[in-house]
Amino acid sequence: MEREVALNIVKKQLKTARYEHTKRVMETALKLADHYNADQKKVELSAIFHDYAKYRNHDEMKRWIIAEKLPQDLLEYHPELWHGPVGSKMIEREVGLKDLEVSSAIYWHTTGKRNMSLMDQIIFIADYIEPGRDFPGVDDVRAVVYDDIDKACWMAAKNTIQFLLSKNASIYPDTFQLYNERIVKEQESKN
Repeated sequence: MEREVALNIVKKQLKTARYEHTKRVMETALKLADHYNADQKKVELSAIFHDYAKYRNHDEMKRWIIAEKLPQDLLEYHPELWHGPVGSKMIEREVGLKDLEVSSAIYWHTTGKRNMSLMDQIIFIADYIEPGRDFPGVDDVRAVVYDDIDKACWMAAKNTIQFLLSKNASIYPDTFQLYNERIVKEQESKN
């Protein structure tokens, strides 16, 4: 699918500010794909469609979670997390985009997980660091992303966990798994 076709499909699903965010995520992701020698076309499509389900009605997303047999524990967490997993299914059914790597990157861009693929990491971190983002810690992540994408993803997970803890909000287990993955590897390397 060509970039302009994909952008036109997504534009109909998003508010103007979110569409502009999507374009910045795409540009950031493509720079990272170039740097890390990832598949440019798949990264581009993943970035364009990462927020495809962002503004869907919560009841509609619940139905998708149930019908597509997505992890039912998603329903126990804030609906903000749902648009990644639900969007990964919607792009297959509504857009006809059936690519496991693209679907995975869209699925995991909200929570991250342990053992992310390079493309998963690129979309996860591009969404976090795109130039329109401005919050504590984002510049620290930007400073390391081209040297160590694993560390950048870990830092993003750590910042997210700290932010959610400060709000007394629940944290999806896969975000903890992403955080713990690096800690365990560092401990193992010391032994």
